[in-house]
Amino acid sequence: MTDHCLDLPAEDLPVARTAWPAIFSLSLGVFGLVTAEFLPASLLPPIAADLAISPGLAGQTVTATAIVGAIAGPVVVVGARRLDRRLVLLTLSALLILSSLLAATATGFVPLLVARVLLGVALGGFWALSAAFAMRLADSRDLPRAMSIIMAGVSLATVCAAPLGAWIGATLGWRFAFYLTAALGVVVFLMQVTTMPAMPPAGHASFATMGRLLNRRSLRTVFFVIILAVAAHFAGFTFIRTYLDDVIHLDVATVSLVLLAFGVAGFFGNLAGGALSARSNAGTVAIAALVIALAMATVASASSLPALAIAGVTLWGFGFGIFPVSVQNRITRIASDEVESAGALMLTTFQIAISSGAVIGGLLVDASGPVGVMTFAATSSALAAVVMLMGNRQSVTKTDPAR
Repeated sequence: MTDHCLDLPAEDLPVARTAWPAIFSLSLGVFGLVTAEFLPASLLPPIAADLAISPGLAGQTVTATAIVGAIAGPVVVVGARRLDRRLVLLTLSALLILSSLLAATATGFVPLLVARVLLGVALGGFWALSAAFAMRLADSRDLPRAMSIIMAGVSLATVCAAPLGAWIGATLGWRFAFYLTAALGVVVFLMQVTTMPAMPPAGHASFATMGRLLNRRSLRTVFFVIILAVAAHFAGFTFIRTYLDDVIHLDVATVSLVLLAFGVAGFFGNLAGGALSARSNAGTVAIAALVIALAMATVASASSLPALAIAGVTLWGFGFGIFPVSVQNRITRIASDEVESAGALMLTTFQIAISSGAVIGGLLVDASGPVGVMTFAATSSALAAVVMLMGNRQSVTKTDPAR
């Protein structure tokens, strides 16, 4: 499959030599951000008890982070468009430190909420700009590998955050977990100070630019694929514990091992996504969606075969590990002239898909149980693969006039 991309102006071309130390600092940074995001999932009971609030109210701080992140991405891209990207990145890393310290010292719901809002700003800004950071730091030949290294930080955080948070909460107290992410933030900040080169602003980030980008058929295709595949993933993953408990009847220890296998497979999926995207980023997006569809179909049909269901969940983790890397590489190819604005649109699309998947999953689990959710996820992911393949075929056989 052939990938068509717009050429960057000469002054905005990627660096001639990939700045690998800076790339690894981004991976460590996203590890810190996502770890801080996921920590409350395993710490809500002690947080609620210590702050004298209900578990439900404590849980709203997690929701606040996601909502603020969705809004902050486009706002940071537009609001900071005249600033050196190195300064923007260091500010986002500083917000990780500040939010962690505020959470660790919170005396009530409001300070904790403020901490989580600041984390949402950092997360939204980073995700909206991550592809642009990679593009400025990596040679074009190394870009898929650079993106996979950055996304590997997400997979490691997904694997580590919940069990690490639970262990720290039980042994040292929940506040120590946030002190730990603050310390990690300091390490990230210092590493980025010493490795990150100056990155003067490039492109024309604005809400109007985002609107114009939506006129590109290839970009609309990718966003539609994101909605289908990510909604499928989060519909299923929201109720994966329900499936493992109620359908194939695993004990708690085995459930933990299955979820660990999911996370580890996702890490290797990130690496595979980078390697495959170097050959064809559009084809890799389709492969990722197809692997997710196959895995979800296996899970949906293996209710009486626990071993097969566990294999399906592991394959699911691998497929979803491929997906974000390949999508970011695809969007970077299509919108290389305005990658920051495209990144902001991608972030918002992901958040819409996540919310839609959770809502659809909730309706389906009540109507037809966890197997119904997995069946929907398999169907939606398969449709995403078909849309990606058809959209890419059209872009190869006919130049998109909108671009």
